[in-house]
Amino acid sequence: MKSLARDPDLNIVLVGLQDVVEAELRTRRGKTSSRLRIHPASEVVAMDESPALAMRNKKDSSMRVAIDLVKSGEADACVSAGNTGALMATARFVLKMLPGIERPAIATEMPTVKGHTYVLDLGANVDCSAEHLLQFGIMGAMLVSALEQRDAPSVGLLNVGEEEIKGNEIVKQAADLLRCSGLNFYGNVEGNDIFKGTTDVVVCDGFVGNIALKSSEGLAKMIATMLREEFKRSMFTRMAGLIALPVLNAFKKRVDPRRYNGATLLGLRGIVIKSHGGADRFAFEHAIEQAIREVRSGVLHRITQQMATLHKDVA
Repeated sequence: MKSLARDPDLNIVLVGLQDVVEAELRTRRGKTSSRLRIHPASEVVAMDESPALAMRNKKDSSMRVAIDLVKSGEADACVSAGNTGALMATARFVLKMLPGIERPAIATEMPTVKGHTYVLDLGANVDCSAEHLLQFGIMGAMLVSALEQRDAPSVGLLNVGEEEIKGNEIVKQAADLLRCSGLNFYGNVEGNDIFKGTTDVVVCDGFVGNIALKSSEGLAKMIATMLREEFKRSMFTRMAGLIALPVLNAFKKRVDPRRYNGATLLGLRGIVIKSHGGADRFAFEHAIEQAIREVRSGVLHRITQQMATLHKDVA
C-alpha cells in the first residue's frame, strides 16, 4: 500500500470479515505485518441497510468495530467507504459529540479557481437551526486553521444573495451569530462563490449542501462527456484533441474528484472519514491521507478550544 510506503509512522488496521480480507490481500499480493494487521468483525452493514437497524442489530459490524477502536484509543481515526447514514449514526452513538456541538456535520474539500474550499454540511442535517450553522462555521474554520496553518480562515454563509436582507429567517439569524462569533466571517456567499474560492469555508444546511455537491458532480460529468463528443465529431476535431491533450489532462487532474475524496464527520469525539463508496485505490489513499492530516494537526482540540472560548464570551 502506497500510504504505508510514504509514511513510516503510519499503521493500518483492516477491519472486516477475516476470510474476505485475507483473500483480498492475497489477490493484491499483500501481507500482514507489524504495520498492517487484520482486526476481525463478524458482520457487515449493507449499503442500503437502515442506519438505525444497523446500529441496533449489528454490534459486531466492521463499521462498529472500527469506530470502537477509535473510542478505545487503539486507533487514531476511522476511514470507511460504507453506508454513510450508518457510519454517521454509529459514530455519533459510540464516540458522542464534542462539548458545545449539538450535531455532526459532513465537510469536504471542493475545487476552486484558487485551489479548494471546505463546504459543510453536505447531508448529515437536512434541517438546521441558526445555532447549528454557527457551530458548523466554527468547526469548518478550525478544520482549515489546523490543516492549512491559517490563523483566521474566512467563512461564508451560503445564501440566495450577498445582501444581508436576503435568505430565510434561519439564515439571517445564523449570519448575525457568525458576525458576533469572533470568526473571520465574510458574509453571505452565493453558489458560484464556492468555485470562485471566495472564502475558505462555506456553511450551509445539509439539504442545500448535498444538492450543491451533487449538482457540481453532475456538471463535471456533463462537461467531460460533451468534450469527448466534440473531439470525436470529425477528423479535424480528433486532431485538435491530440494537440490539446496536455491541457485536457492538466484540467482533468485539477478537477479529478478522487483528489478530494474523504469527507470529514466533524463534531465527534474522534476522527471519522467517509470515503466515496466507489473509490478506487488512488481515491481511498487520499481519504487515508485526510485522516492522517487531521490526527496530526489536532483538529479536535482546536474545535474544543474555540467552542469553549465562544461560550466564555457569551457568559
